[in-house]
Amino acid sequence: MSLTDMLKNTFTKNSEIDWMFDLDLIQDTSERAYLKNMAINSVLDFVGRTMSTAKIKFRQDKETLKTDWDYILNVRPNKSRSAGEFWHKFFYKLMMDNEILIILSDDNQLLIADDFVKETYAIYEDKFKGVIVNDYEFKRSFTMDEVIYLQYNNDQLNKITDGLFKDYGELMGRMLEVAMRNNQIRAGVSVPSKGSANDEGKTTQRLQNFINKIYKSFKSSSVAIVPRMNGFEYEEYTNKMGVSNQSLEDVTKMKKSLIDDVSRAVGVPSALVHGEMADLDSNMKAFKRLCIAPLVKKLQDELNAKLLTNTQFKNGVRIQVTGILIPDMFDMATNIDKIIGSGVLSPNDVLEDFGKERVDDPLMDKHYVTKNYSYREEELKGGEETENQD
Repeated sequence: MSLTDMLKNTFTKNSEIDWMFDLDLIQDTSERAYLKNMAINSVLDFVGRTMSTAKIKFRQDKETLKTDWDYILNVRPNKSRSAGEFWHKFFYKLMMDNEILIILSDDNQLLIADDFVKETYAIYEDKFKGVIVNDYEFKRSFTMDEVIYLQYNNDQLNKITDGLFKDYGELMGRMLEVAMRNNQIRAGVSVPSKGSANDEGKTTQRLQNFINKIYKSFKSSSVAIVPRMNGFEYEEYTNKMGVSNQSLEDVTKMKKSLIDDVSRAVGVPSALVHGEMADLDSNMKAFKRLCIAPLVKKLQDELNAKLLTNTQFKNGVRIQVTGILIPDMFDMATNIDKIIGSGVLSPNDVLEDFGKERVDDPLMDKHYVTKNYSYREEELKGGEETENQD
């Protein structure tokens, strides 16, 4: 015998309790947040937006070369996306899927493959079959030298998405349930019970409909007025005592903790993703060194290998990815003066580091040393004589 049957038998003499077992409990179910996507999207989208500012240049020695690739890589890679949108999706998909495949169509468009099958060989080039872009599947296969292919090689991110969220999913569900219970509307209805069993059945249905109307009115209206009936009492139990917000705070902390774990795996200081301004300069430097620099290196190496011939590479032609996280020149004015004045870099070198074009002037390529940084013996001697005269 079930617990419900025992209770009904126990209270069978009390008709009011008996028919109350047949009433539907009013519940409001809410969808739970999909935390896995939230945490991953927050971090990877942050990196993708940063990398979308990339500018790709062909250089030979200190000269910028003009090629047909400039428009494709920096303006319009394909008919559907601008360069910023293209590189945003490129790096997001690279980190999300742990690899990415780009093919060049017959009309010189760079297309990001949504799905493909990679066949690996020991001696020959790897091949890519079943390449799908949007809803179109290419009938031909592609060899490695025909495509741009990058691997992210971050197994730790995969472990987090497959393991961490599975372990914490149930815990988060329980925390959300507690938070919803703490803010749930609870009420009781007291009514008299008289008449035959058939009459009580009809009364029960009518009462259930009336309760549903009251609940709907309380839920959807800012001001709800219901009639008072003789023998019908409605009493709310909610918020008679202070309800703690600890459950909501715990949910917020766990969301932040999940973002922190994904950020560590990708190499992004979590403070940047959360929008915190404390230690901004040091966090930006760590972000550039730990996350951005490896991505730039991967892209540069692949572009140099696939877009340059052996002869071009021997002649000093290189592809450079610039324009990412460039500091403000005005904020760095004092440091720029010291770098140029100490002879470490020429003015053109500094312009290049800040994403500017070099100036066609021989004086801009020279290295200058001011007197306070001079190491020449005659200048040091002159300084000593001036000091003795004083």
